[in-house]
Amino acid sequence: MTREHDELDAAGWRRGADGMRERSAARVVLLDAAGRVLLVRGHDVDLPERSWWFTVGGGIDPGETPRGAAVREVHEETGIALDDAALVGPVGRRSAVFDFAREHCRQHEVFFVARLAGDTTLARDGWTALEREVVDDVAWLTVAELRSADVEVFPRELPDLVEALQDGWDGVEREIGT
Repeated sequence: MTREHDELDAAGWRRGADGMRERSAARVVLLDAAGRVLLVRGHDVDLPERSWWFTVGGGIDPGETPRGAAVREVHEETGIALDDAALVGPVGRRSAVFDFAREHCRQHEVFFVARLAGDTTLARDGWTALEREVVDDVAWLTVAELRSADVEVFPRELPDLVEALQDGWDGVEREIGT
């Protein structure tokens, strides 16, 4: 195990050279047969009046691949059991700095896409204590609903990415902004 992993906090973050909390994460654009994307709506523990929509996913554990983390996170956050082969990509990458729990955080994300056929029952029994505290909703949204959302959507380019993936992935790994 590397020194970097020895310094992970309980939530899987480490301190970067600049002192900022930092981690690598895997995210999944989950699409249903109707082309809707499954998103999570959450808020900051210290700023509950501000909420936003974001993709399913989370931190990559020590020794875990981004693809393995994506499969694990989908199951933990939604109850959906994906197999490695169901993930396509990576379709995009993003590095972003954001505020959470009164700290600046830097996250390096890799995005995959997966398509689900038929109705899917969602489960919350894999949620962490923090997720139970900060997650407000999990919902299937259309691109139009994303574009007209009354709260922020992260990454901001998510509606464009979902739209680009509707008819399949073109093989281009996109650099996604904030």
